[in-house]
Amino acid sequence: MDKTMLDFYRGKRVFVTGHTGFKGAWLCRILINVGAVVTGYALEPPTQPNLFDLAGLEGRMTSVIGDIRDRAKLKAAFDAARPEMVLHLAAQPIVRDSYKDPAYTYETNVMGTVNILECVRAAQEPVRSVVNITTDKVYQNREWVWGYREDEPLDGYDPYSNSKSCSELVTHSYLSSFFQDSETAISTARAGNVIGGGDFANDRIIPDCVRAARAGRAIPVRNPHSTRPYQHVLEPLFAYLMIAQGQYEDKKLAGWYNVGPDECDCVTTGKLVELFCQSWGDGITWEDQAEKNAPHEANFLKLDCAKLKAAFGWQPRWHIREAVGKTVEWTQVWMAGEDVPAEMDWEILGYLEGTK
Repeated sequence: MDKTMLDFYRGKRVFVTGHTGFKGAWLCRILINVGAVVTGYALEPPTQPNLFDLAGLEGRMTSVIGDIRDRAKLKAAFDAARPEMVLHLAAQPIVRDSYKDPAYTYETNVMGTVNILECVRAAQEPVRSVVNITTDKVYQNREWVWGYREDEPLDGYDPYSNSKSCSELVTHSYLSSFFQDSETAISTARAGNVIGGGDFANDRIIPDCVRAARAGRAIPVRNPHSTRPYQHVLEPLFAYLMIAQGQYEDKKLAGWYNVGPDECDCVTTGKLVELFCQSWGDGITWEDQAEKNAPHEANFLKLDCAKLKAAFGWQPRWHIREAVGKTVEWTQVWMAGEDVPAEMDWEILGYLEGTK
């Protein structure tokens, strides 16, 4: 995606679920900056501090606080927004939390998908483009060394991953049943593990790194040998916008797309933490704190993104070292009490221009 492509979004009515979360806040900052008319629907920001507040989004968009499971409230917000485009990010996104409350995870991630698609189906004015954001973890993970393709079986292991597999299947069914002959184009996007400034969630490795660094203690790492498709948050967000625009203009581009880094950037969690320590400085270190009898999490996971590259000419722009560096840069701006929205805009511009 280049800067000229963002002209497409000027004046477009865009409905974003999950706008108070980490990825949602970055996405809304992009859309607002290019002149989109943005309505968000989500729970209250999940942490304190949180990126929604720090990004200065309040007052620059319509923000509706509500539960994605509440179809009546969701529909009221949706109908008021009259969206041309929908980006569905609302989810219970934490693997370990899904073991603690699987029912809530399924209600949110599966019925939440049903509810937003019901809103699209009942819309008085046809929605032109819908992208359901799922995860790289939707696949039946055989722990093999090559990347999963979009036609691999969908059967996530843990409740979070499996609920997102179900979200994919719900989307496929609604498309087949209700949208084949409509103006509405629908895709799903299966992104890898995202990092970046402003993520304060529990049980995620970069927030764990930041908390430890601020406290001056060693970073605890649960799964240092697990391989994940780590990427900066701007990588999938611009891919989502590219897919949403592409299928708006040409419905034949709608489909199921992996969004992940190149092979060279699929690294172990231990390597990721080493890069964080190098970028942070101050002699910070990490230690292996693997847990006995911990809930199952995948050890090896990669994505094959050839389909996205072929359809859109997409290529990731920031390697993992740059992604970690940008994350540290953002965090240090925030810690110093400096201008977080300006830092976000600077990173967005740098990404678009392909600078490091």
